[in-house]
Amino acid sequence: MKPEDFLDRKGRDLIVSAIQEAEKHTSGEIRVHIDGTCKGDAYAKAVEVFYRLGMDKTAARNGVLIYVACNSKVFAIIGDIGINEAVPADFWNEVSGHIGSSFSKGLFAEGLADAVKMAGLKLKTYFPYSAGDVNEQSDEVSFEK
Repeated sequence: MKPEDFLDRKGRDLIVSAIQEAEKHTSGEIRVHIDGTCKGDAYAKAVEVFYRLGMDKTAARNGVLIYVACNSKVFAIIGDIGINEAVPADFWNEVSGHIGSSFSKGLFAEGLADAVKMAGLKLKTYFPYSAGDVNEQSDEVSFEK
């Protein structure tokens, strides 16, 4: 399956809406990226994509990437250094568990949208939204070419 075929327009819109809602409560920047096949470690590939998308360029270093390789059936969640220095080591476990559970039920867009909302709520504690916060990253789902 091509990465862009993993989500239909309704699913993409659901995720974009979740990102926009989550970012109303946090200065963190959340992105979802869909790949086809991940050769090797999903976390390592997610780190590569994180830097390629420029997610390390946010002012507070508080970008979050949810990476999914649809054909390989793997995913990873990456937080930038600002997040990793502020949160406990198991910070993403609940979000990751929710994605895995949703995917096992075939609820891909719904699971990602819920995970984005959960991430936003978790980030709010460490990186609350402040007046004048600028959206530094695209809210659109990105796809591997």
